[in-house]
Amino acid sequence: MVRVTPEQLAILREKATDSGVTVPEYLRACGLGRRTRSKMEAHIINELRRLGGLQKHLFTEGGGVLSKEFAAVLVEIRAAIARIGD
Repeated sequence: MVRVTPEQLAILREKATDSGVTVPEYLRACGLGRRTRSKMEAHIINELRRLGGLQKHLFTEGGGVLSKEFAAVLVEIRAAIARIGD
């Protein structure tokens, strides 16, 4: 059991809700040094992955036309996912 003030509990609840987990799960993750990801971050990463899949489809279907441009966009999408995931 961890004792916290009402203000601290409110903050913990908000952060847990943002991460999509319960307060105990949030505290375990923090205590074990695990990074918690907000629902928004997870949504953005999933959307970037979806866009990457569509971009890859365009790349393979393009038959070499604009292949450098498609490849550059894929690299940027991967970099954006890595930045958010850090």
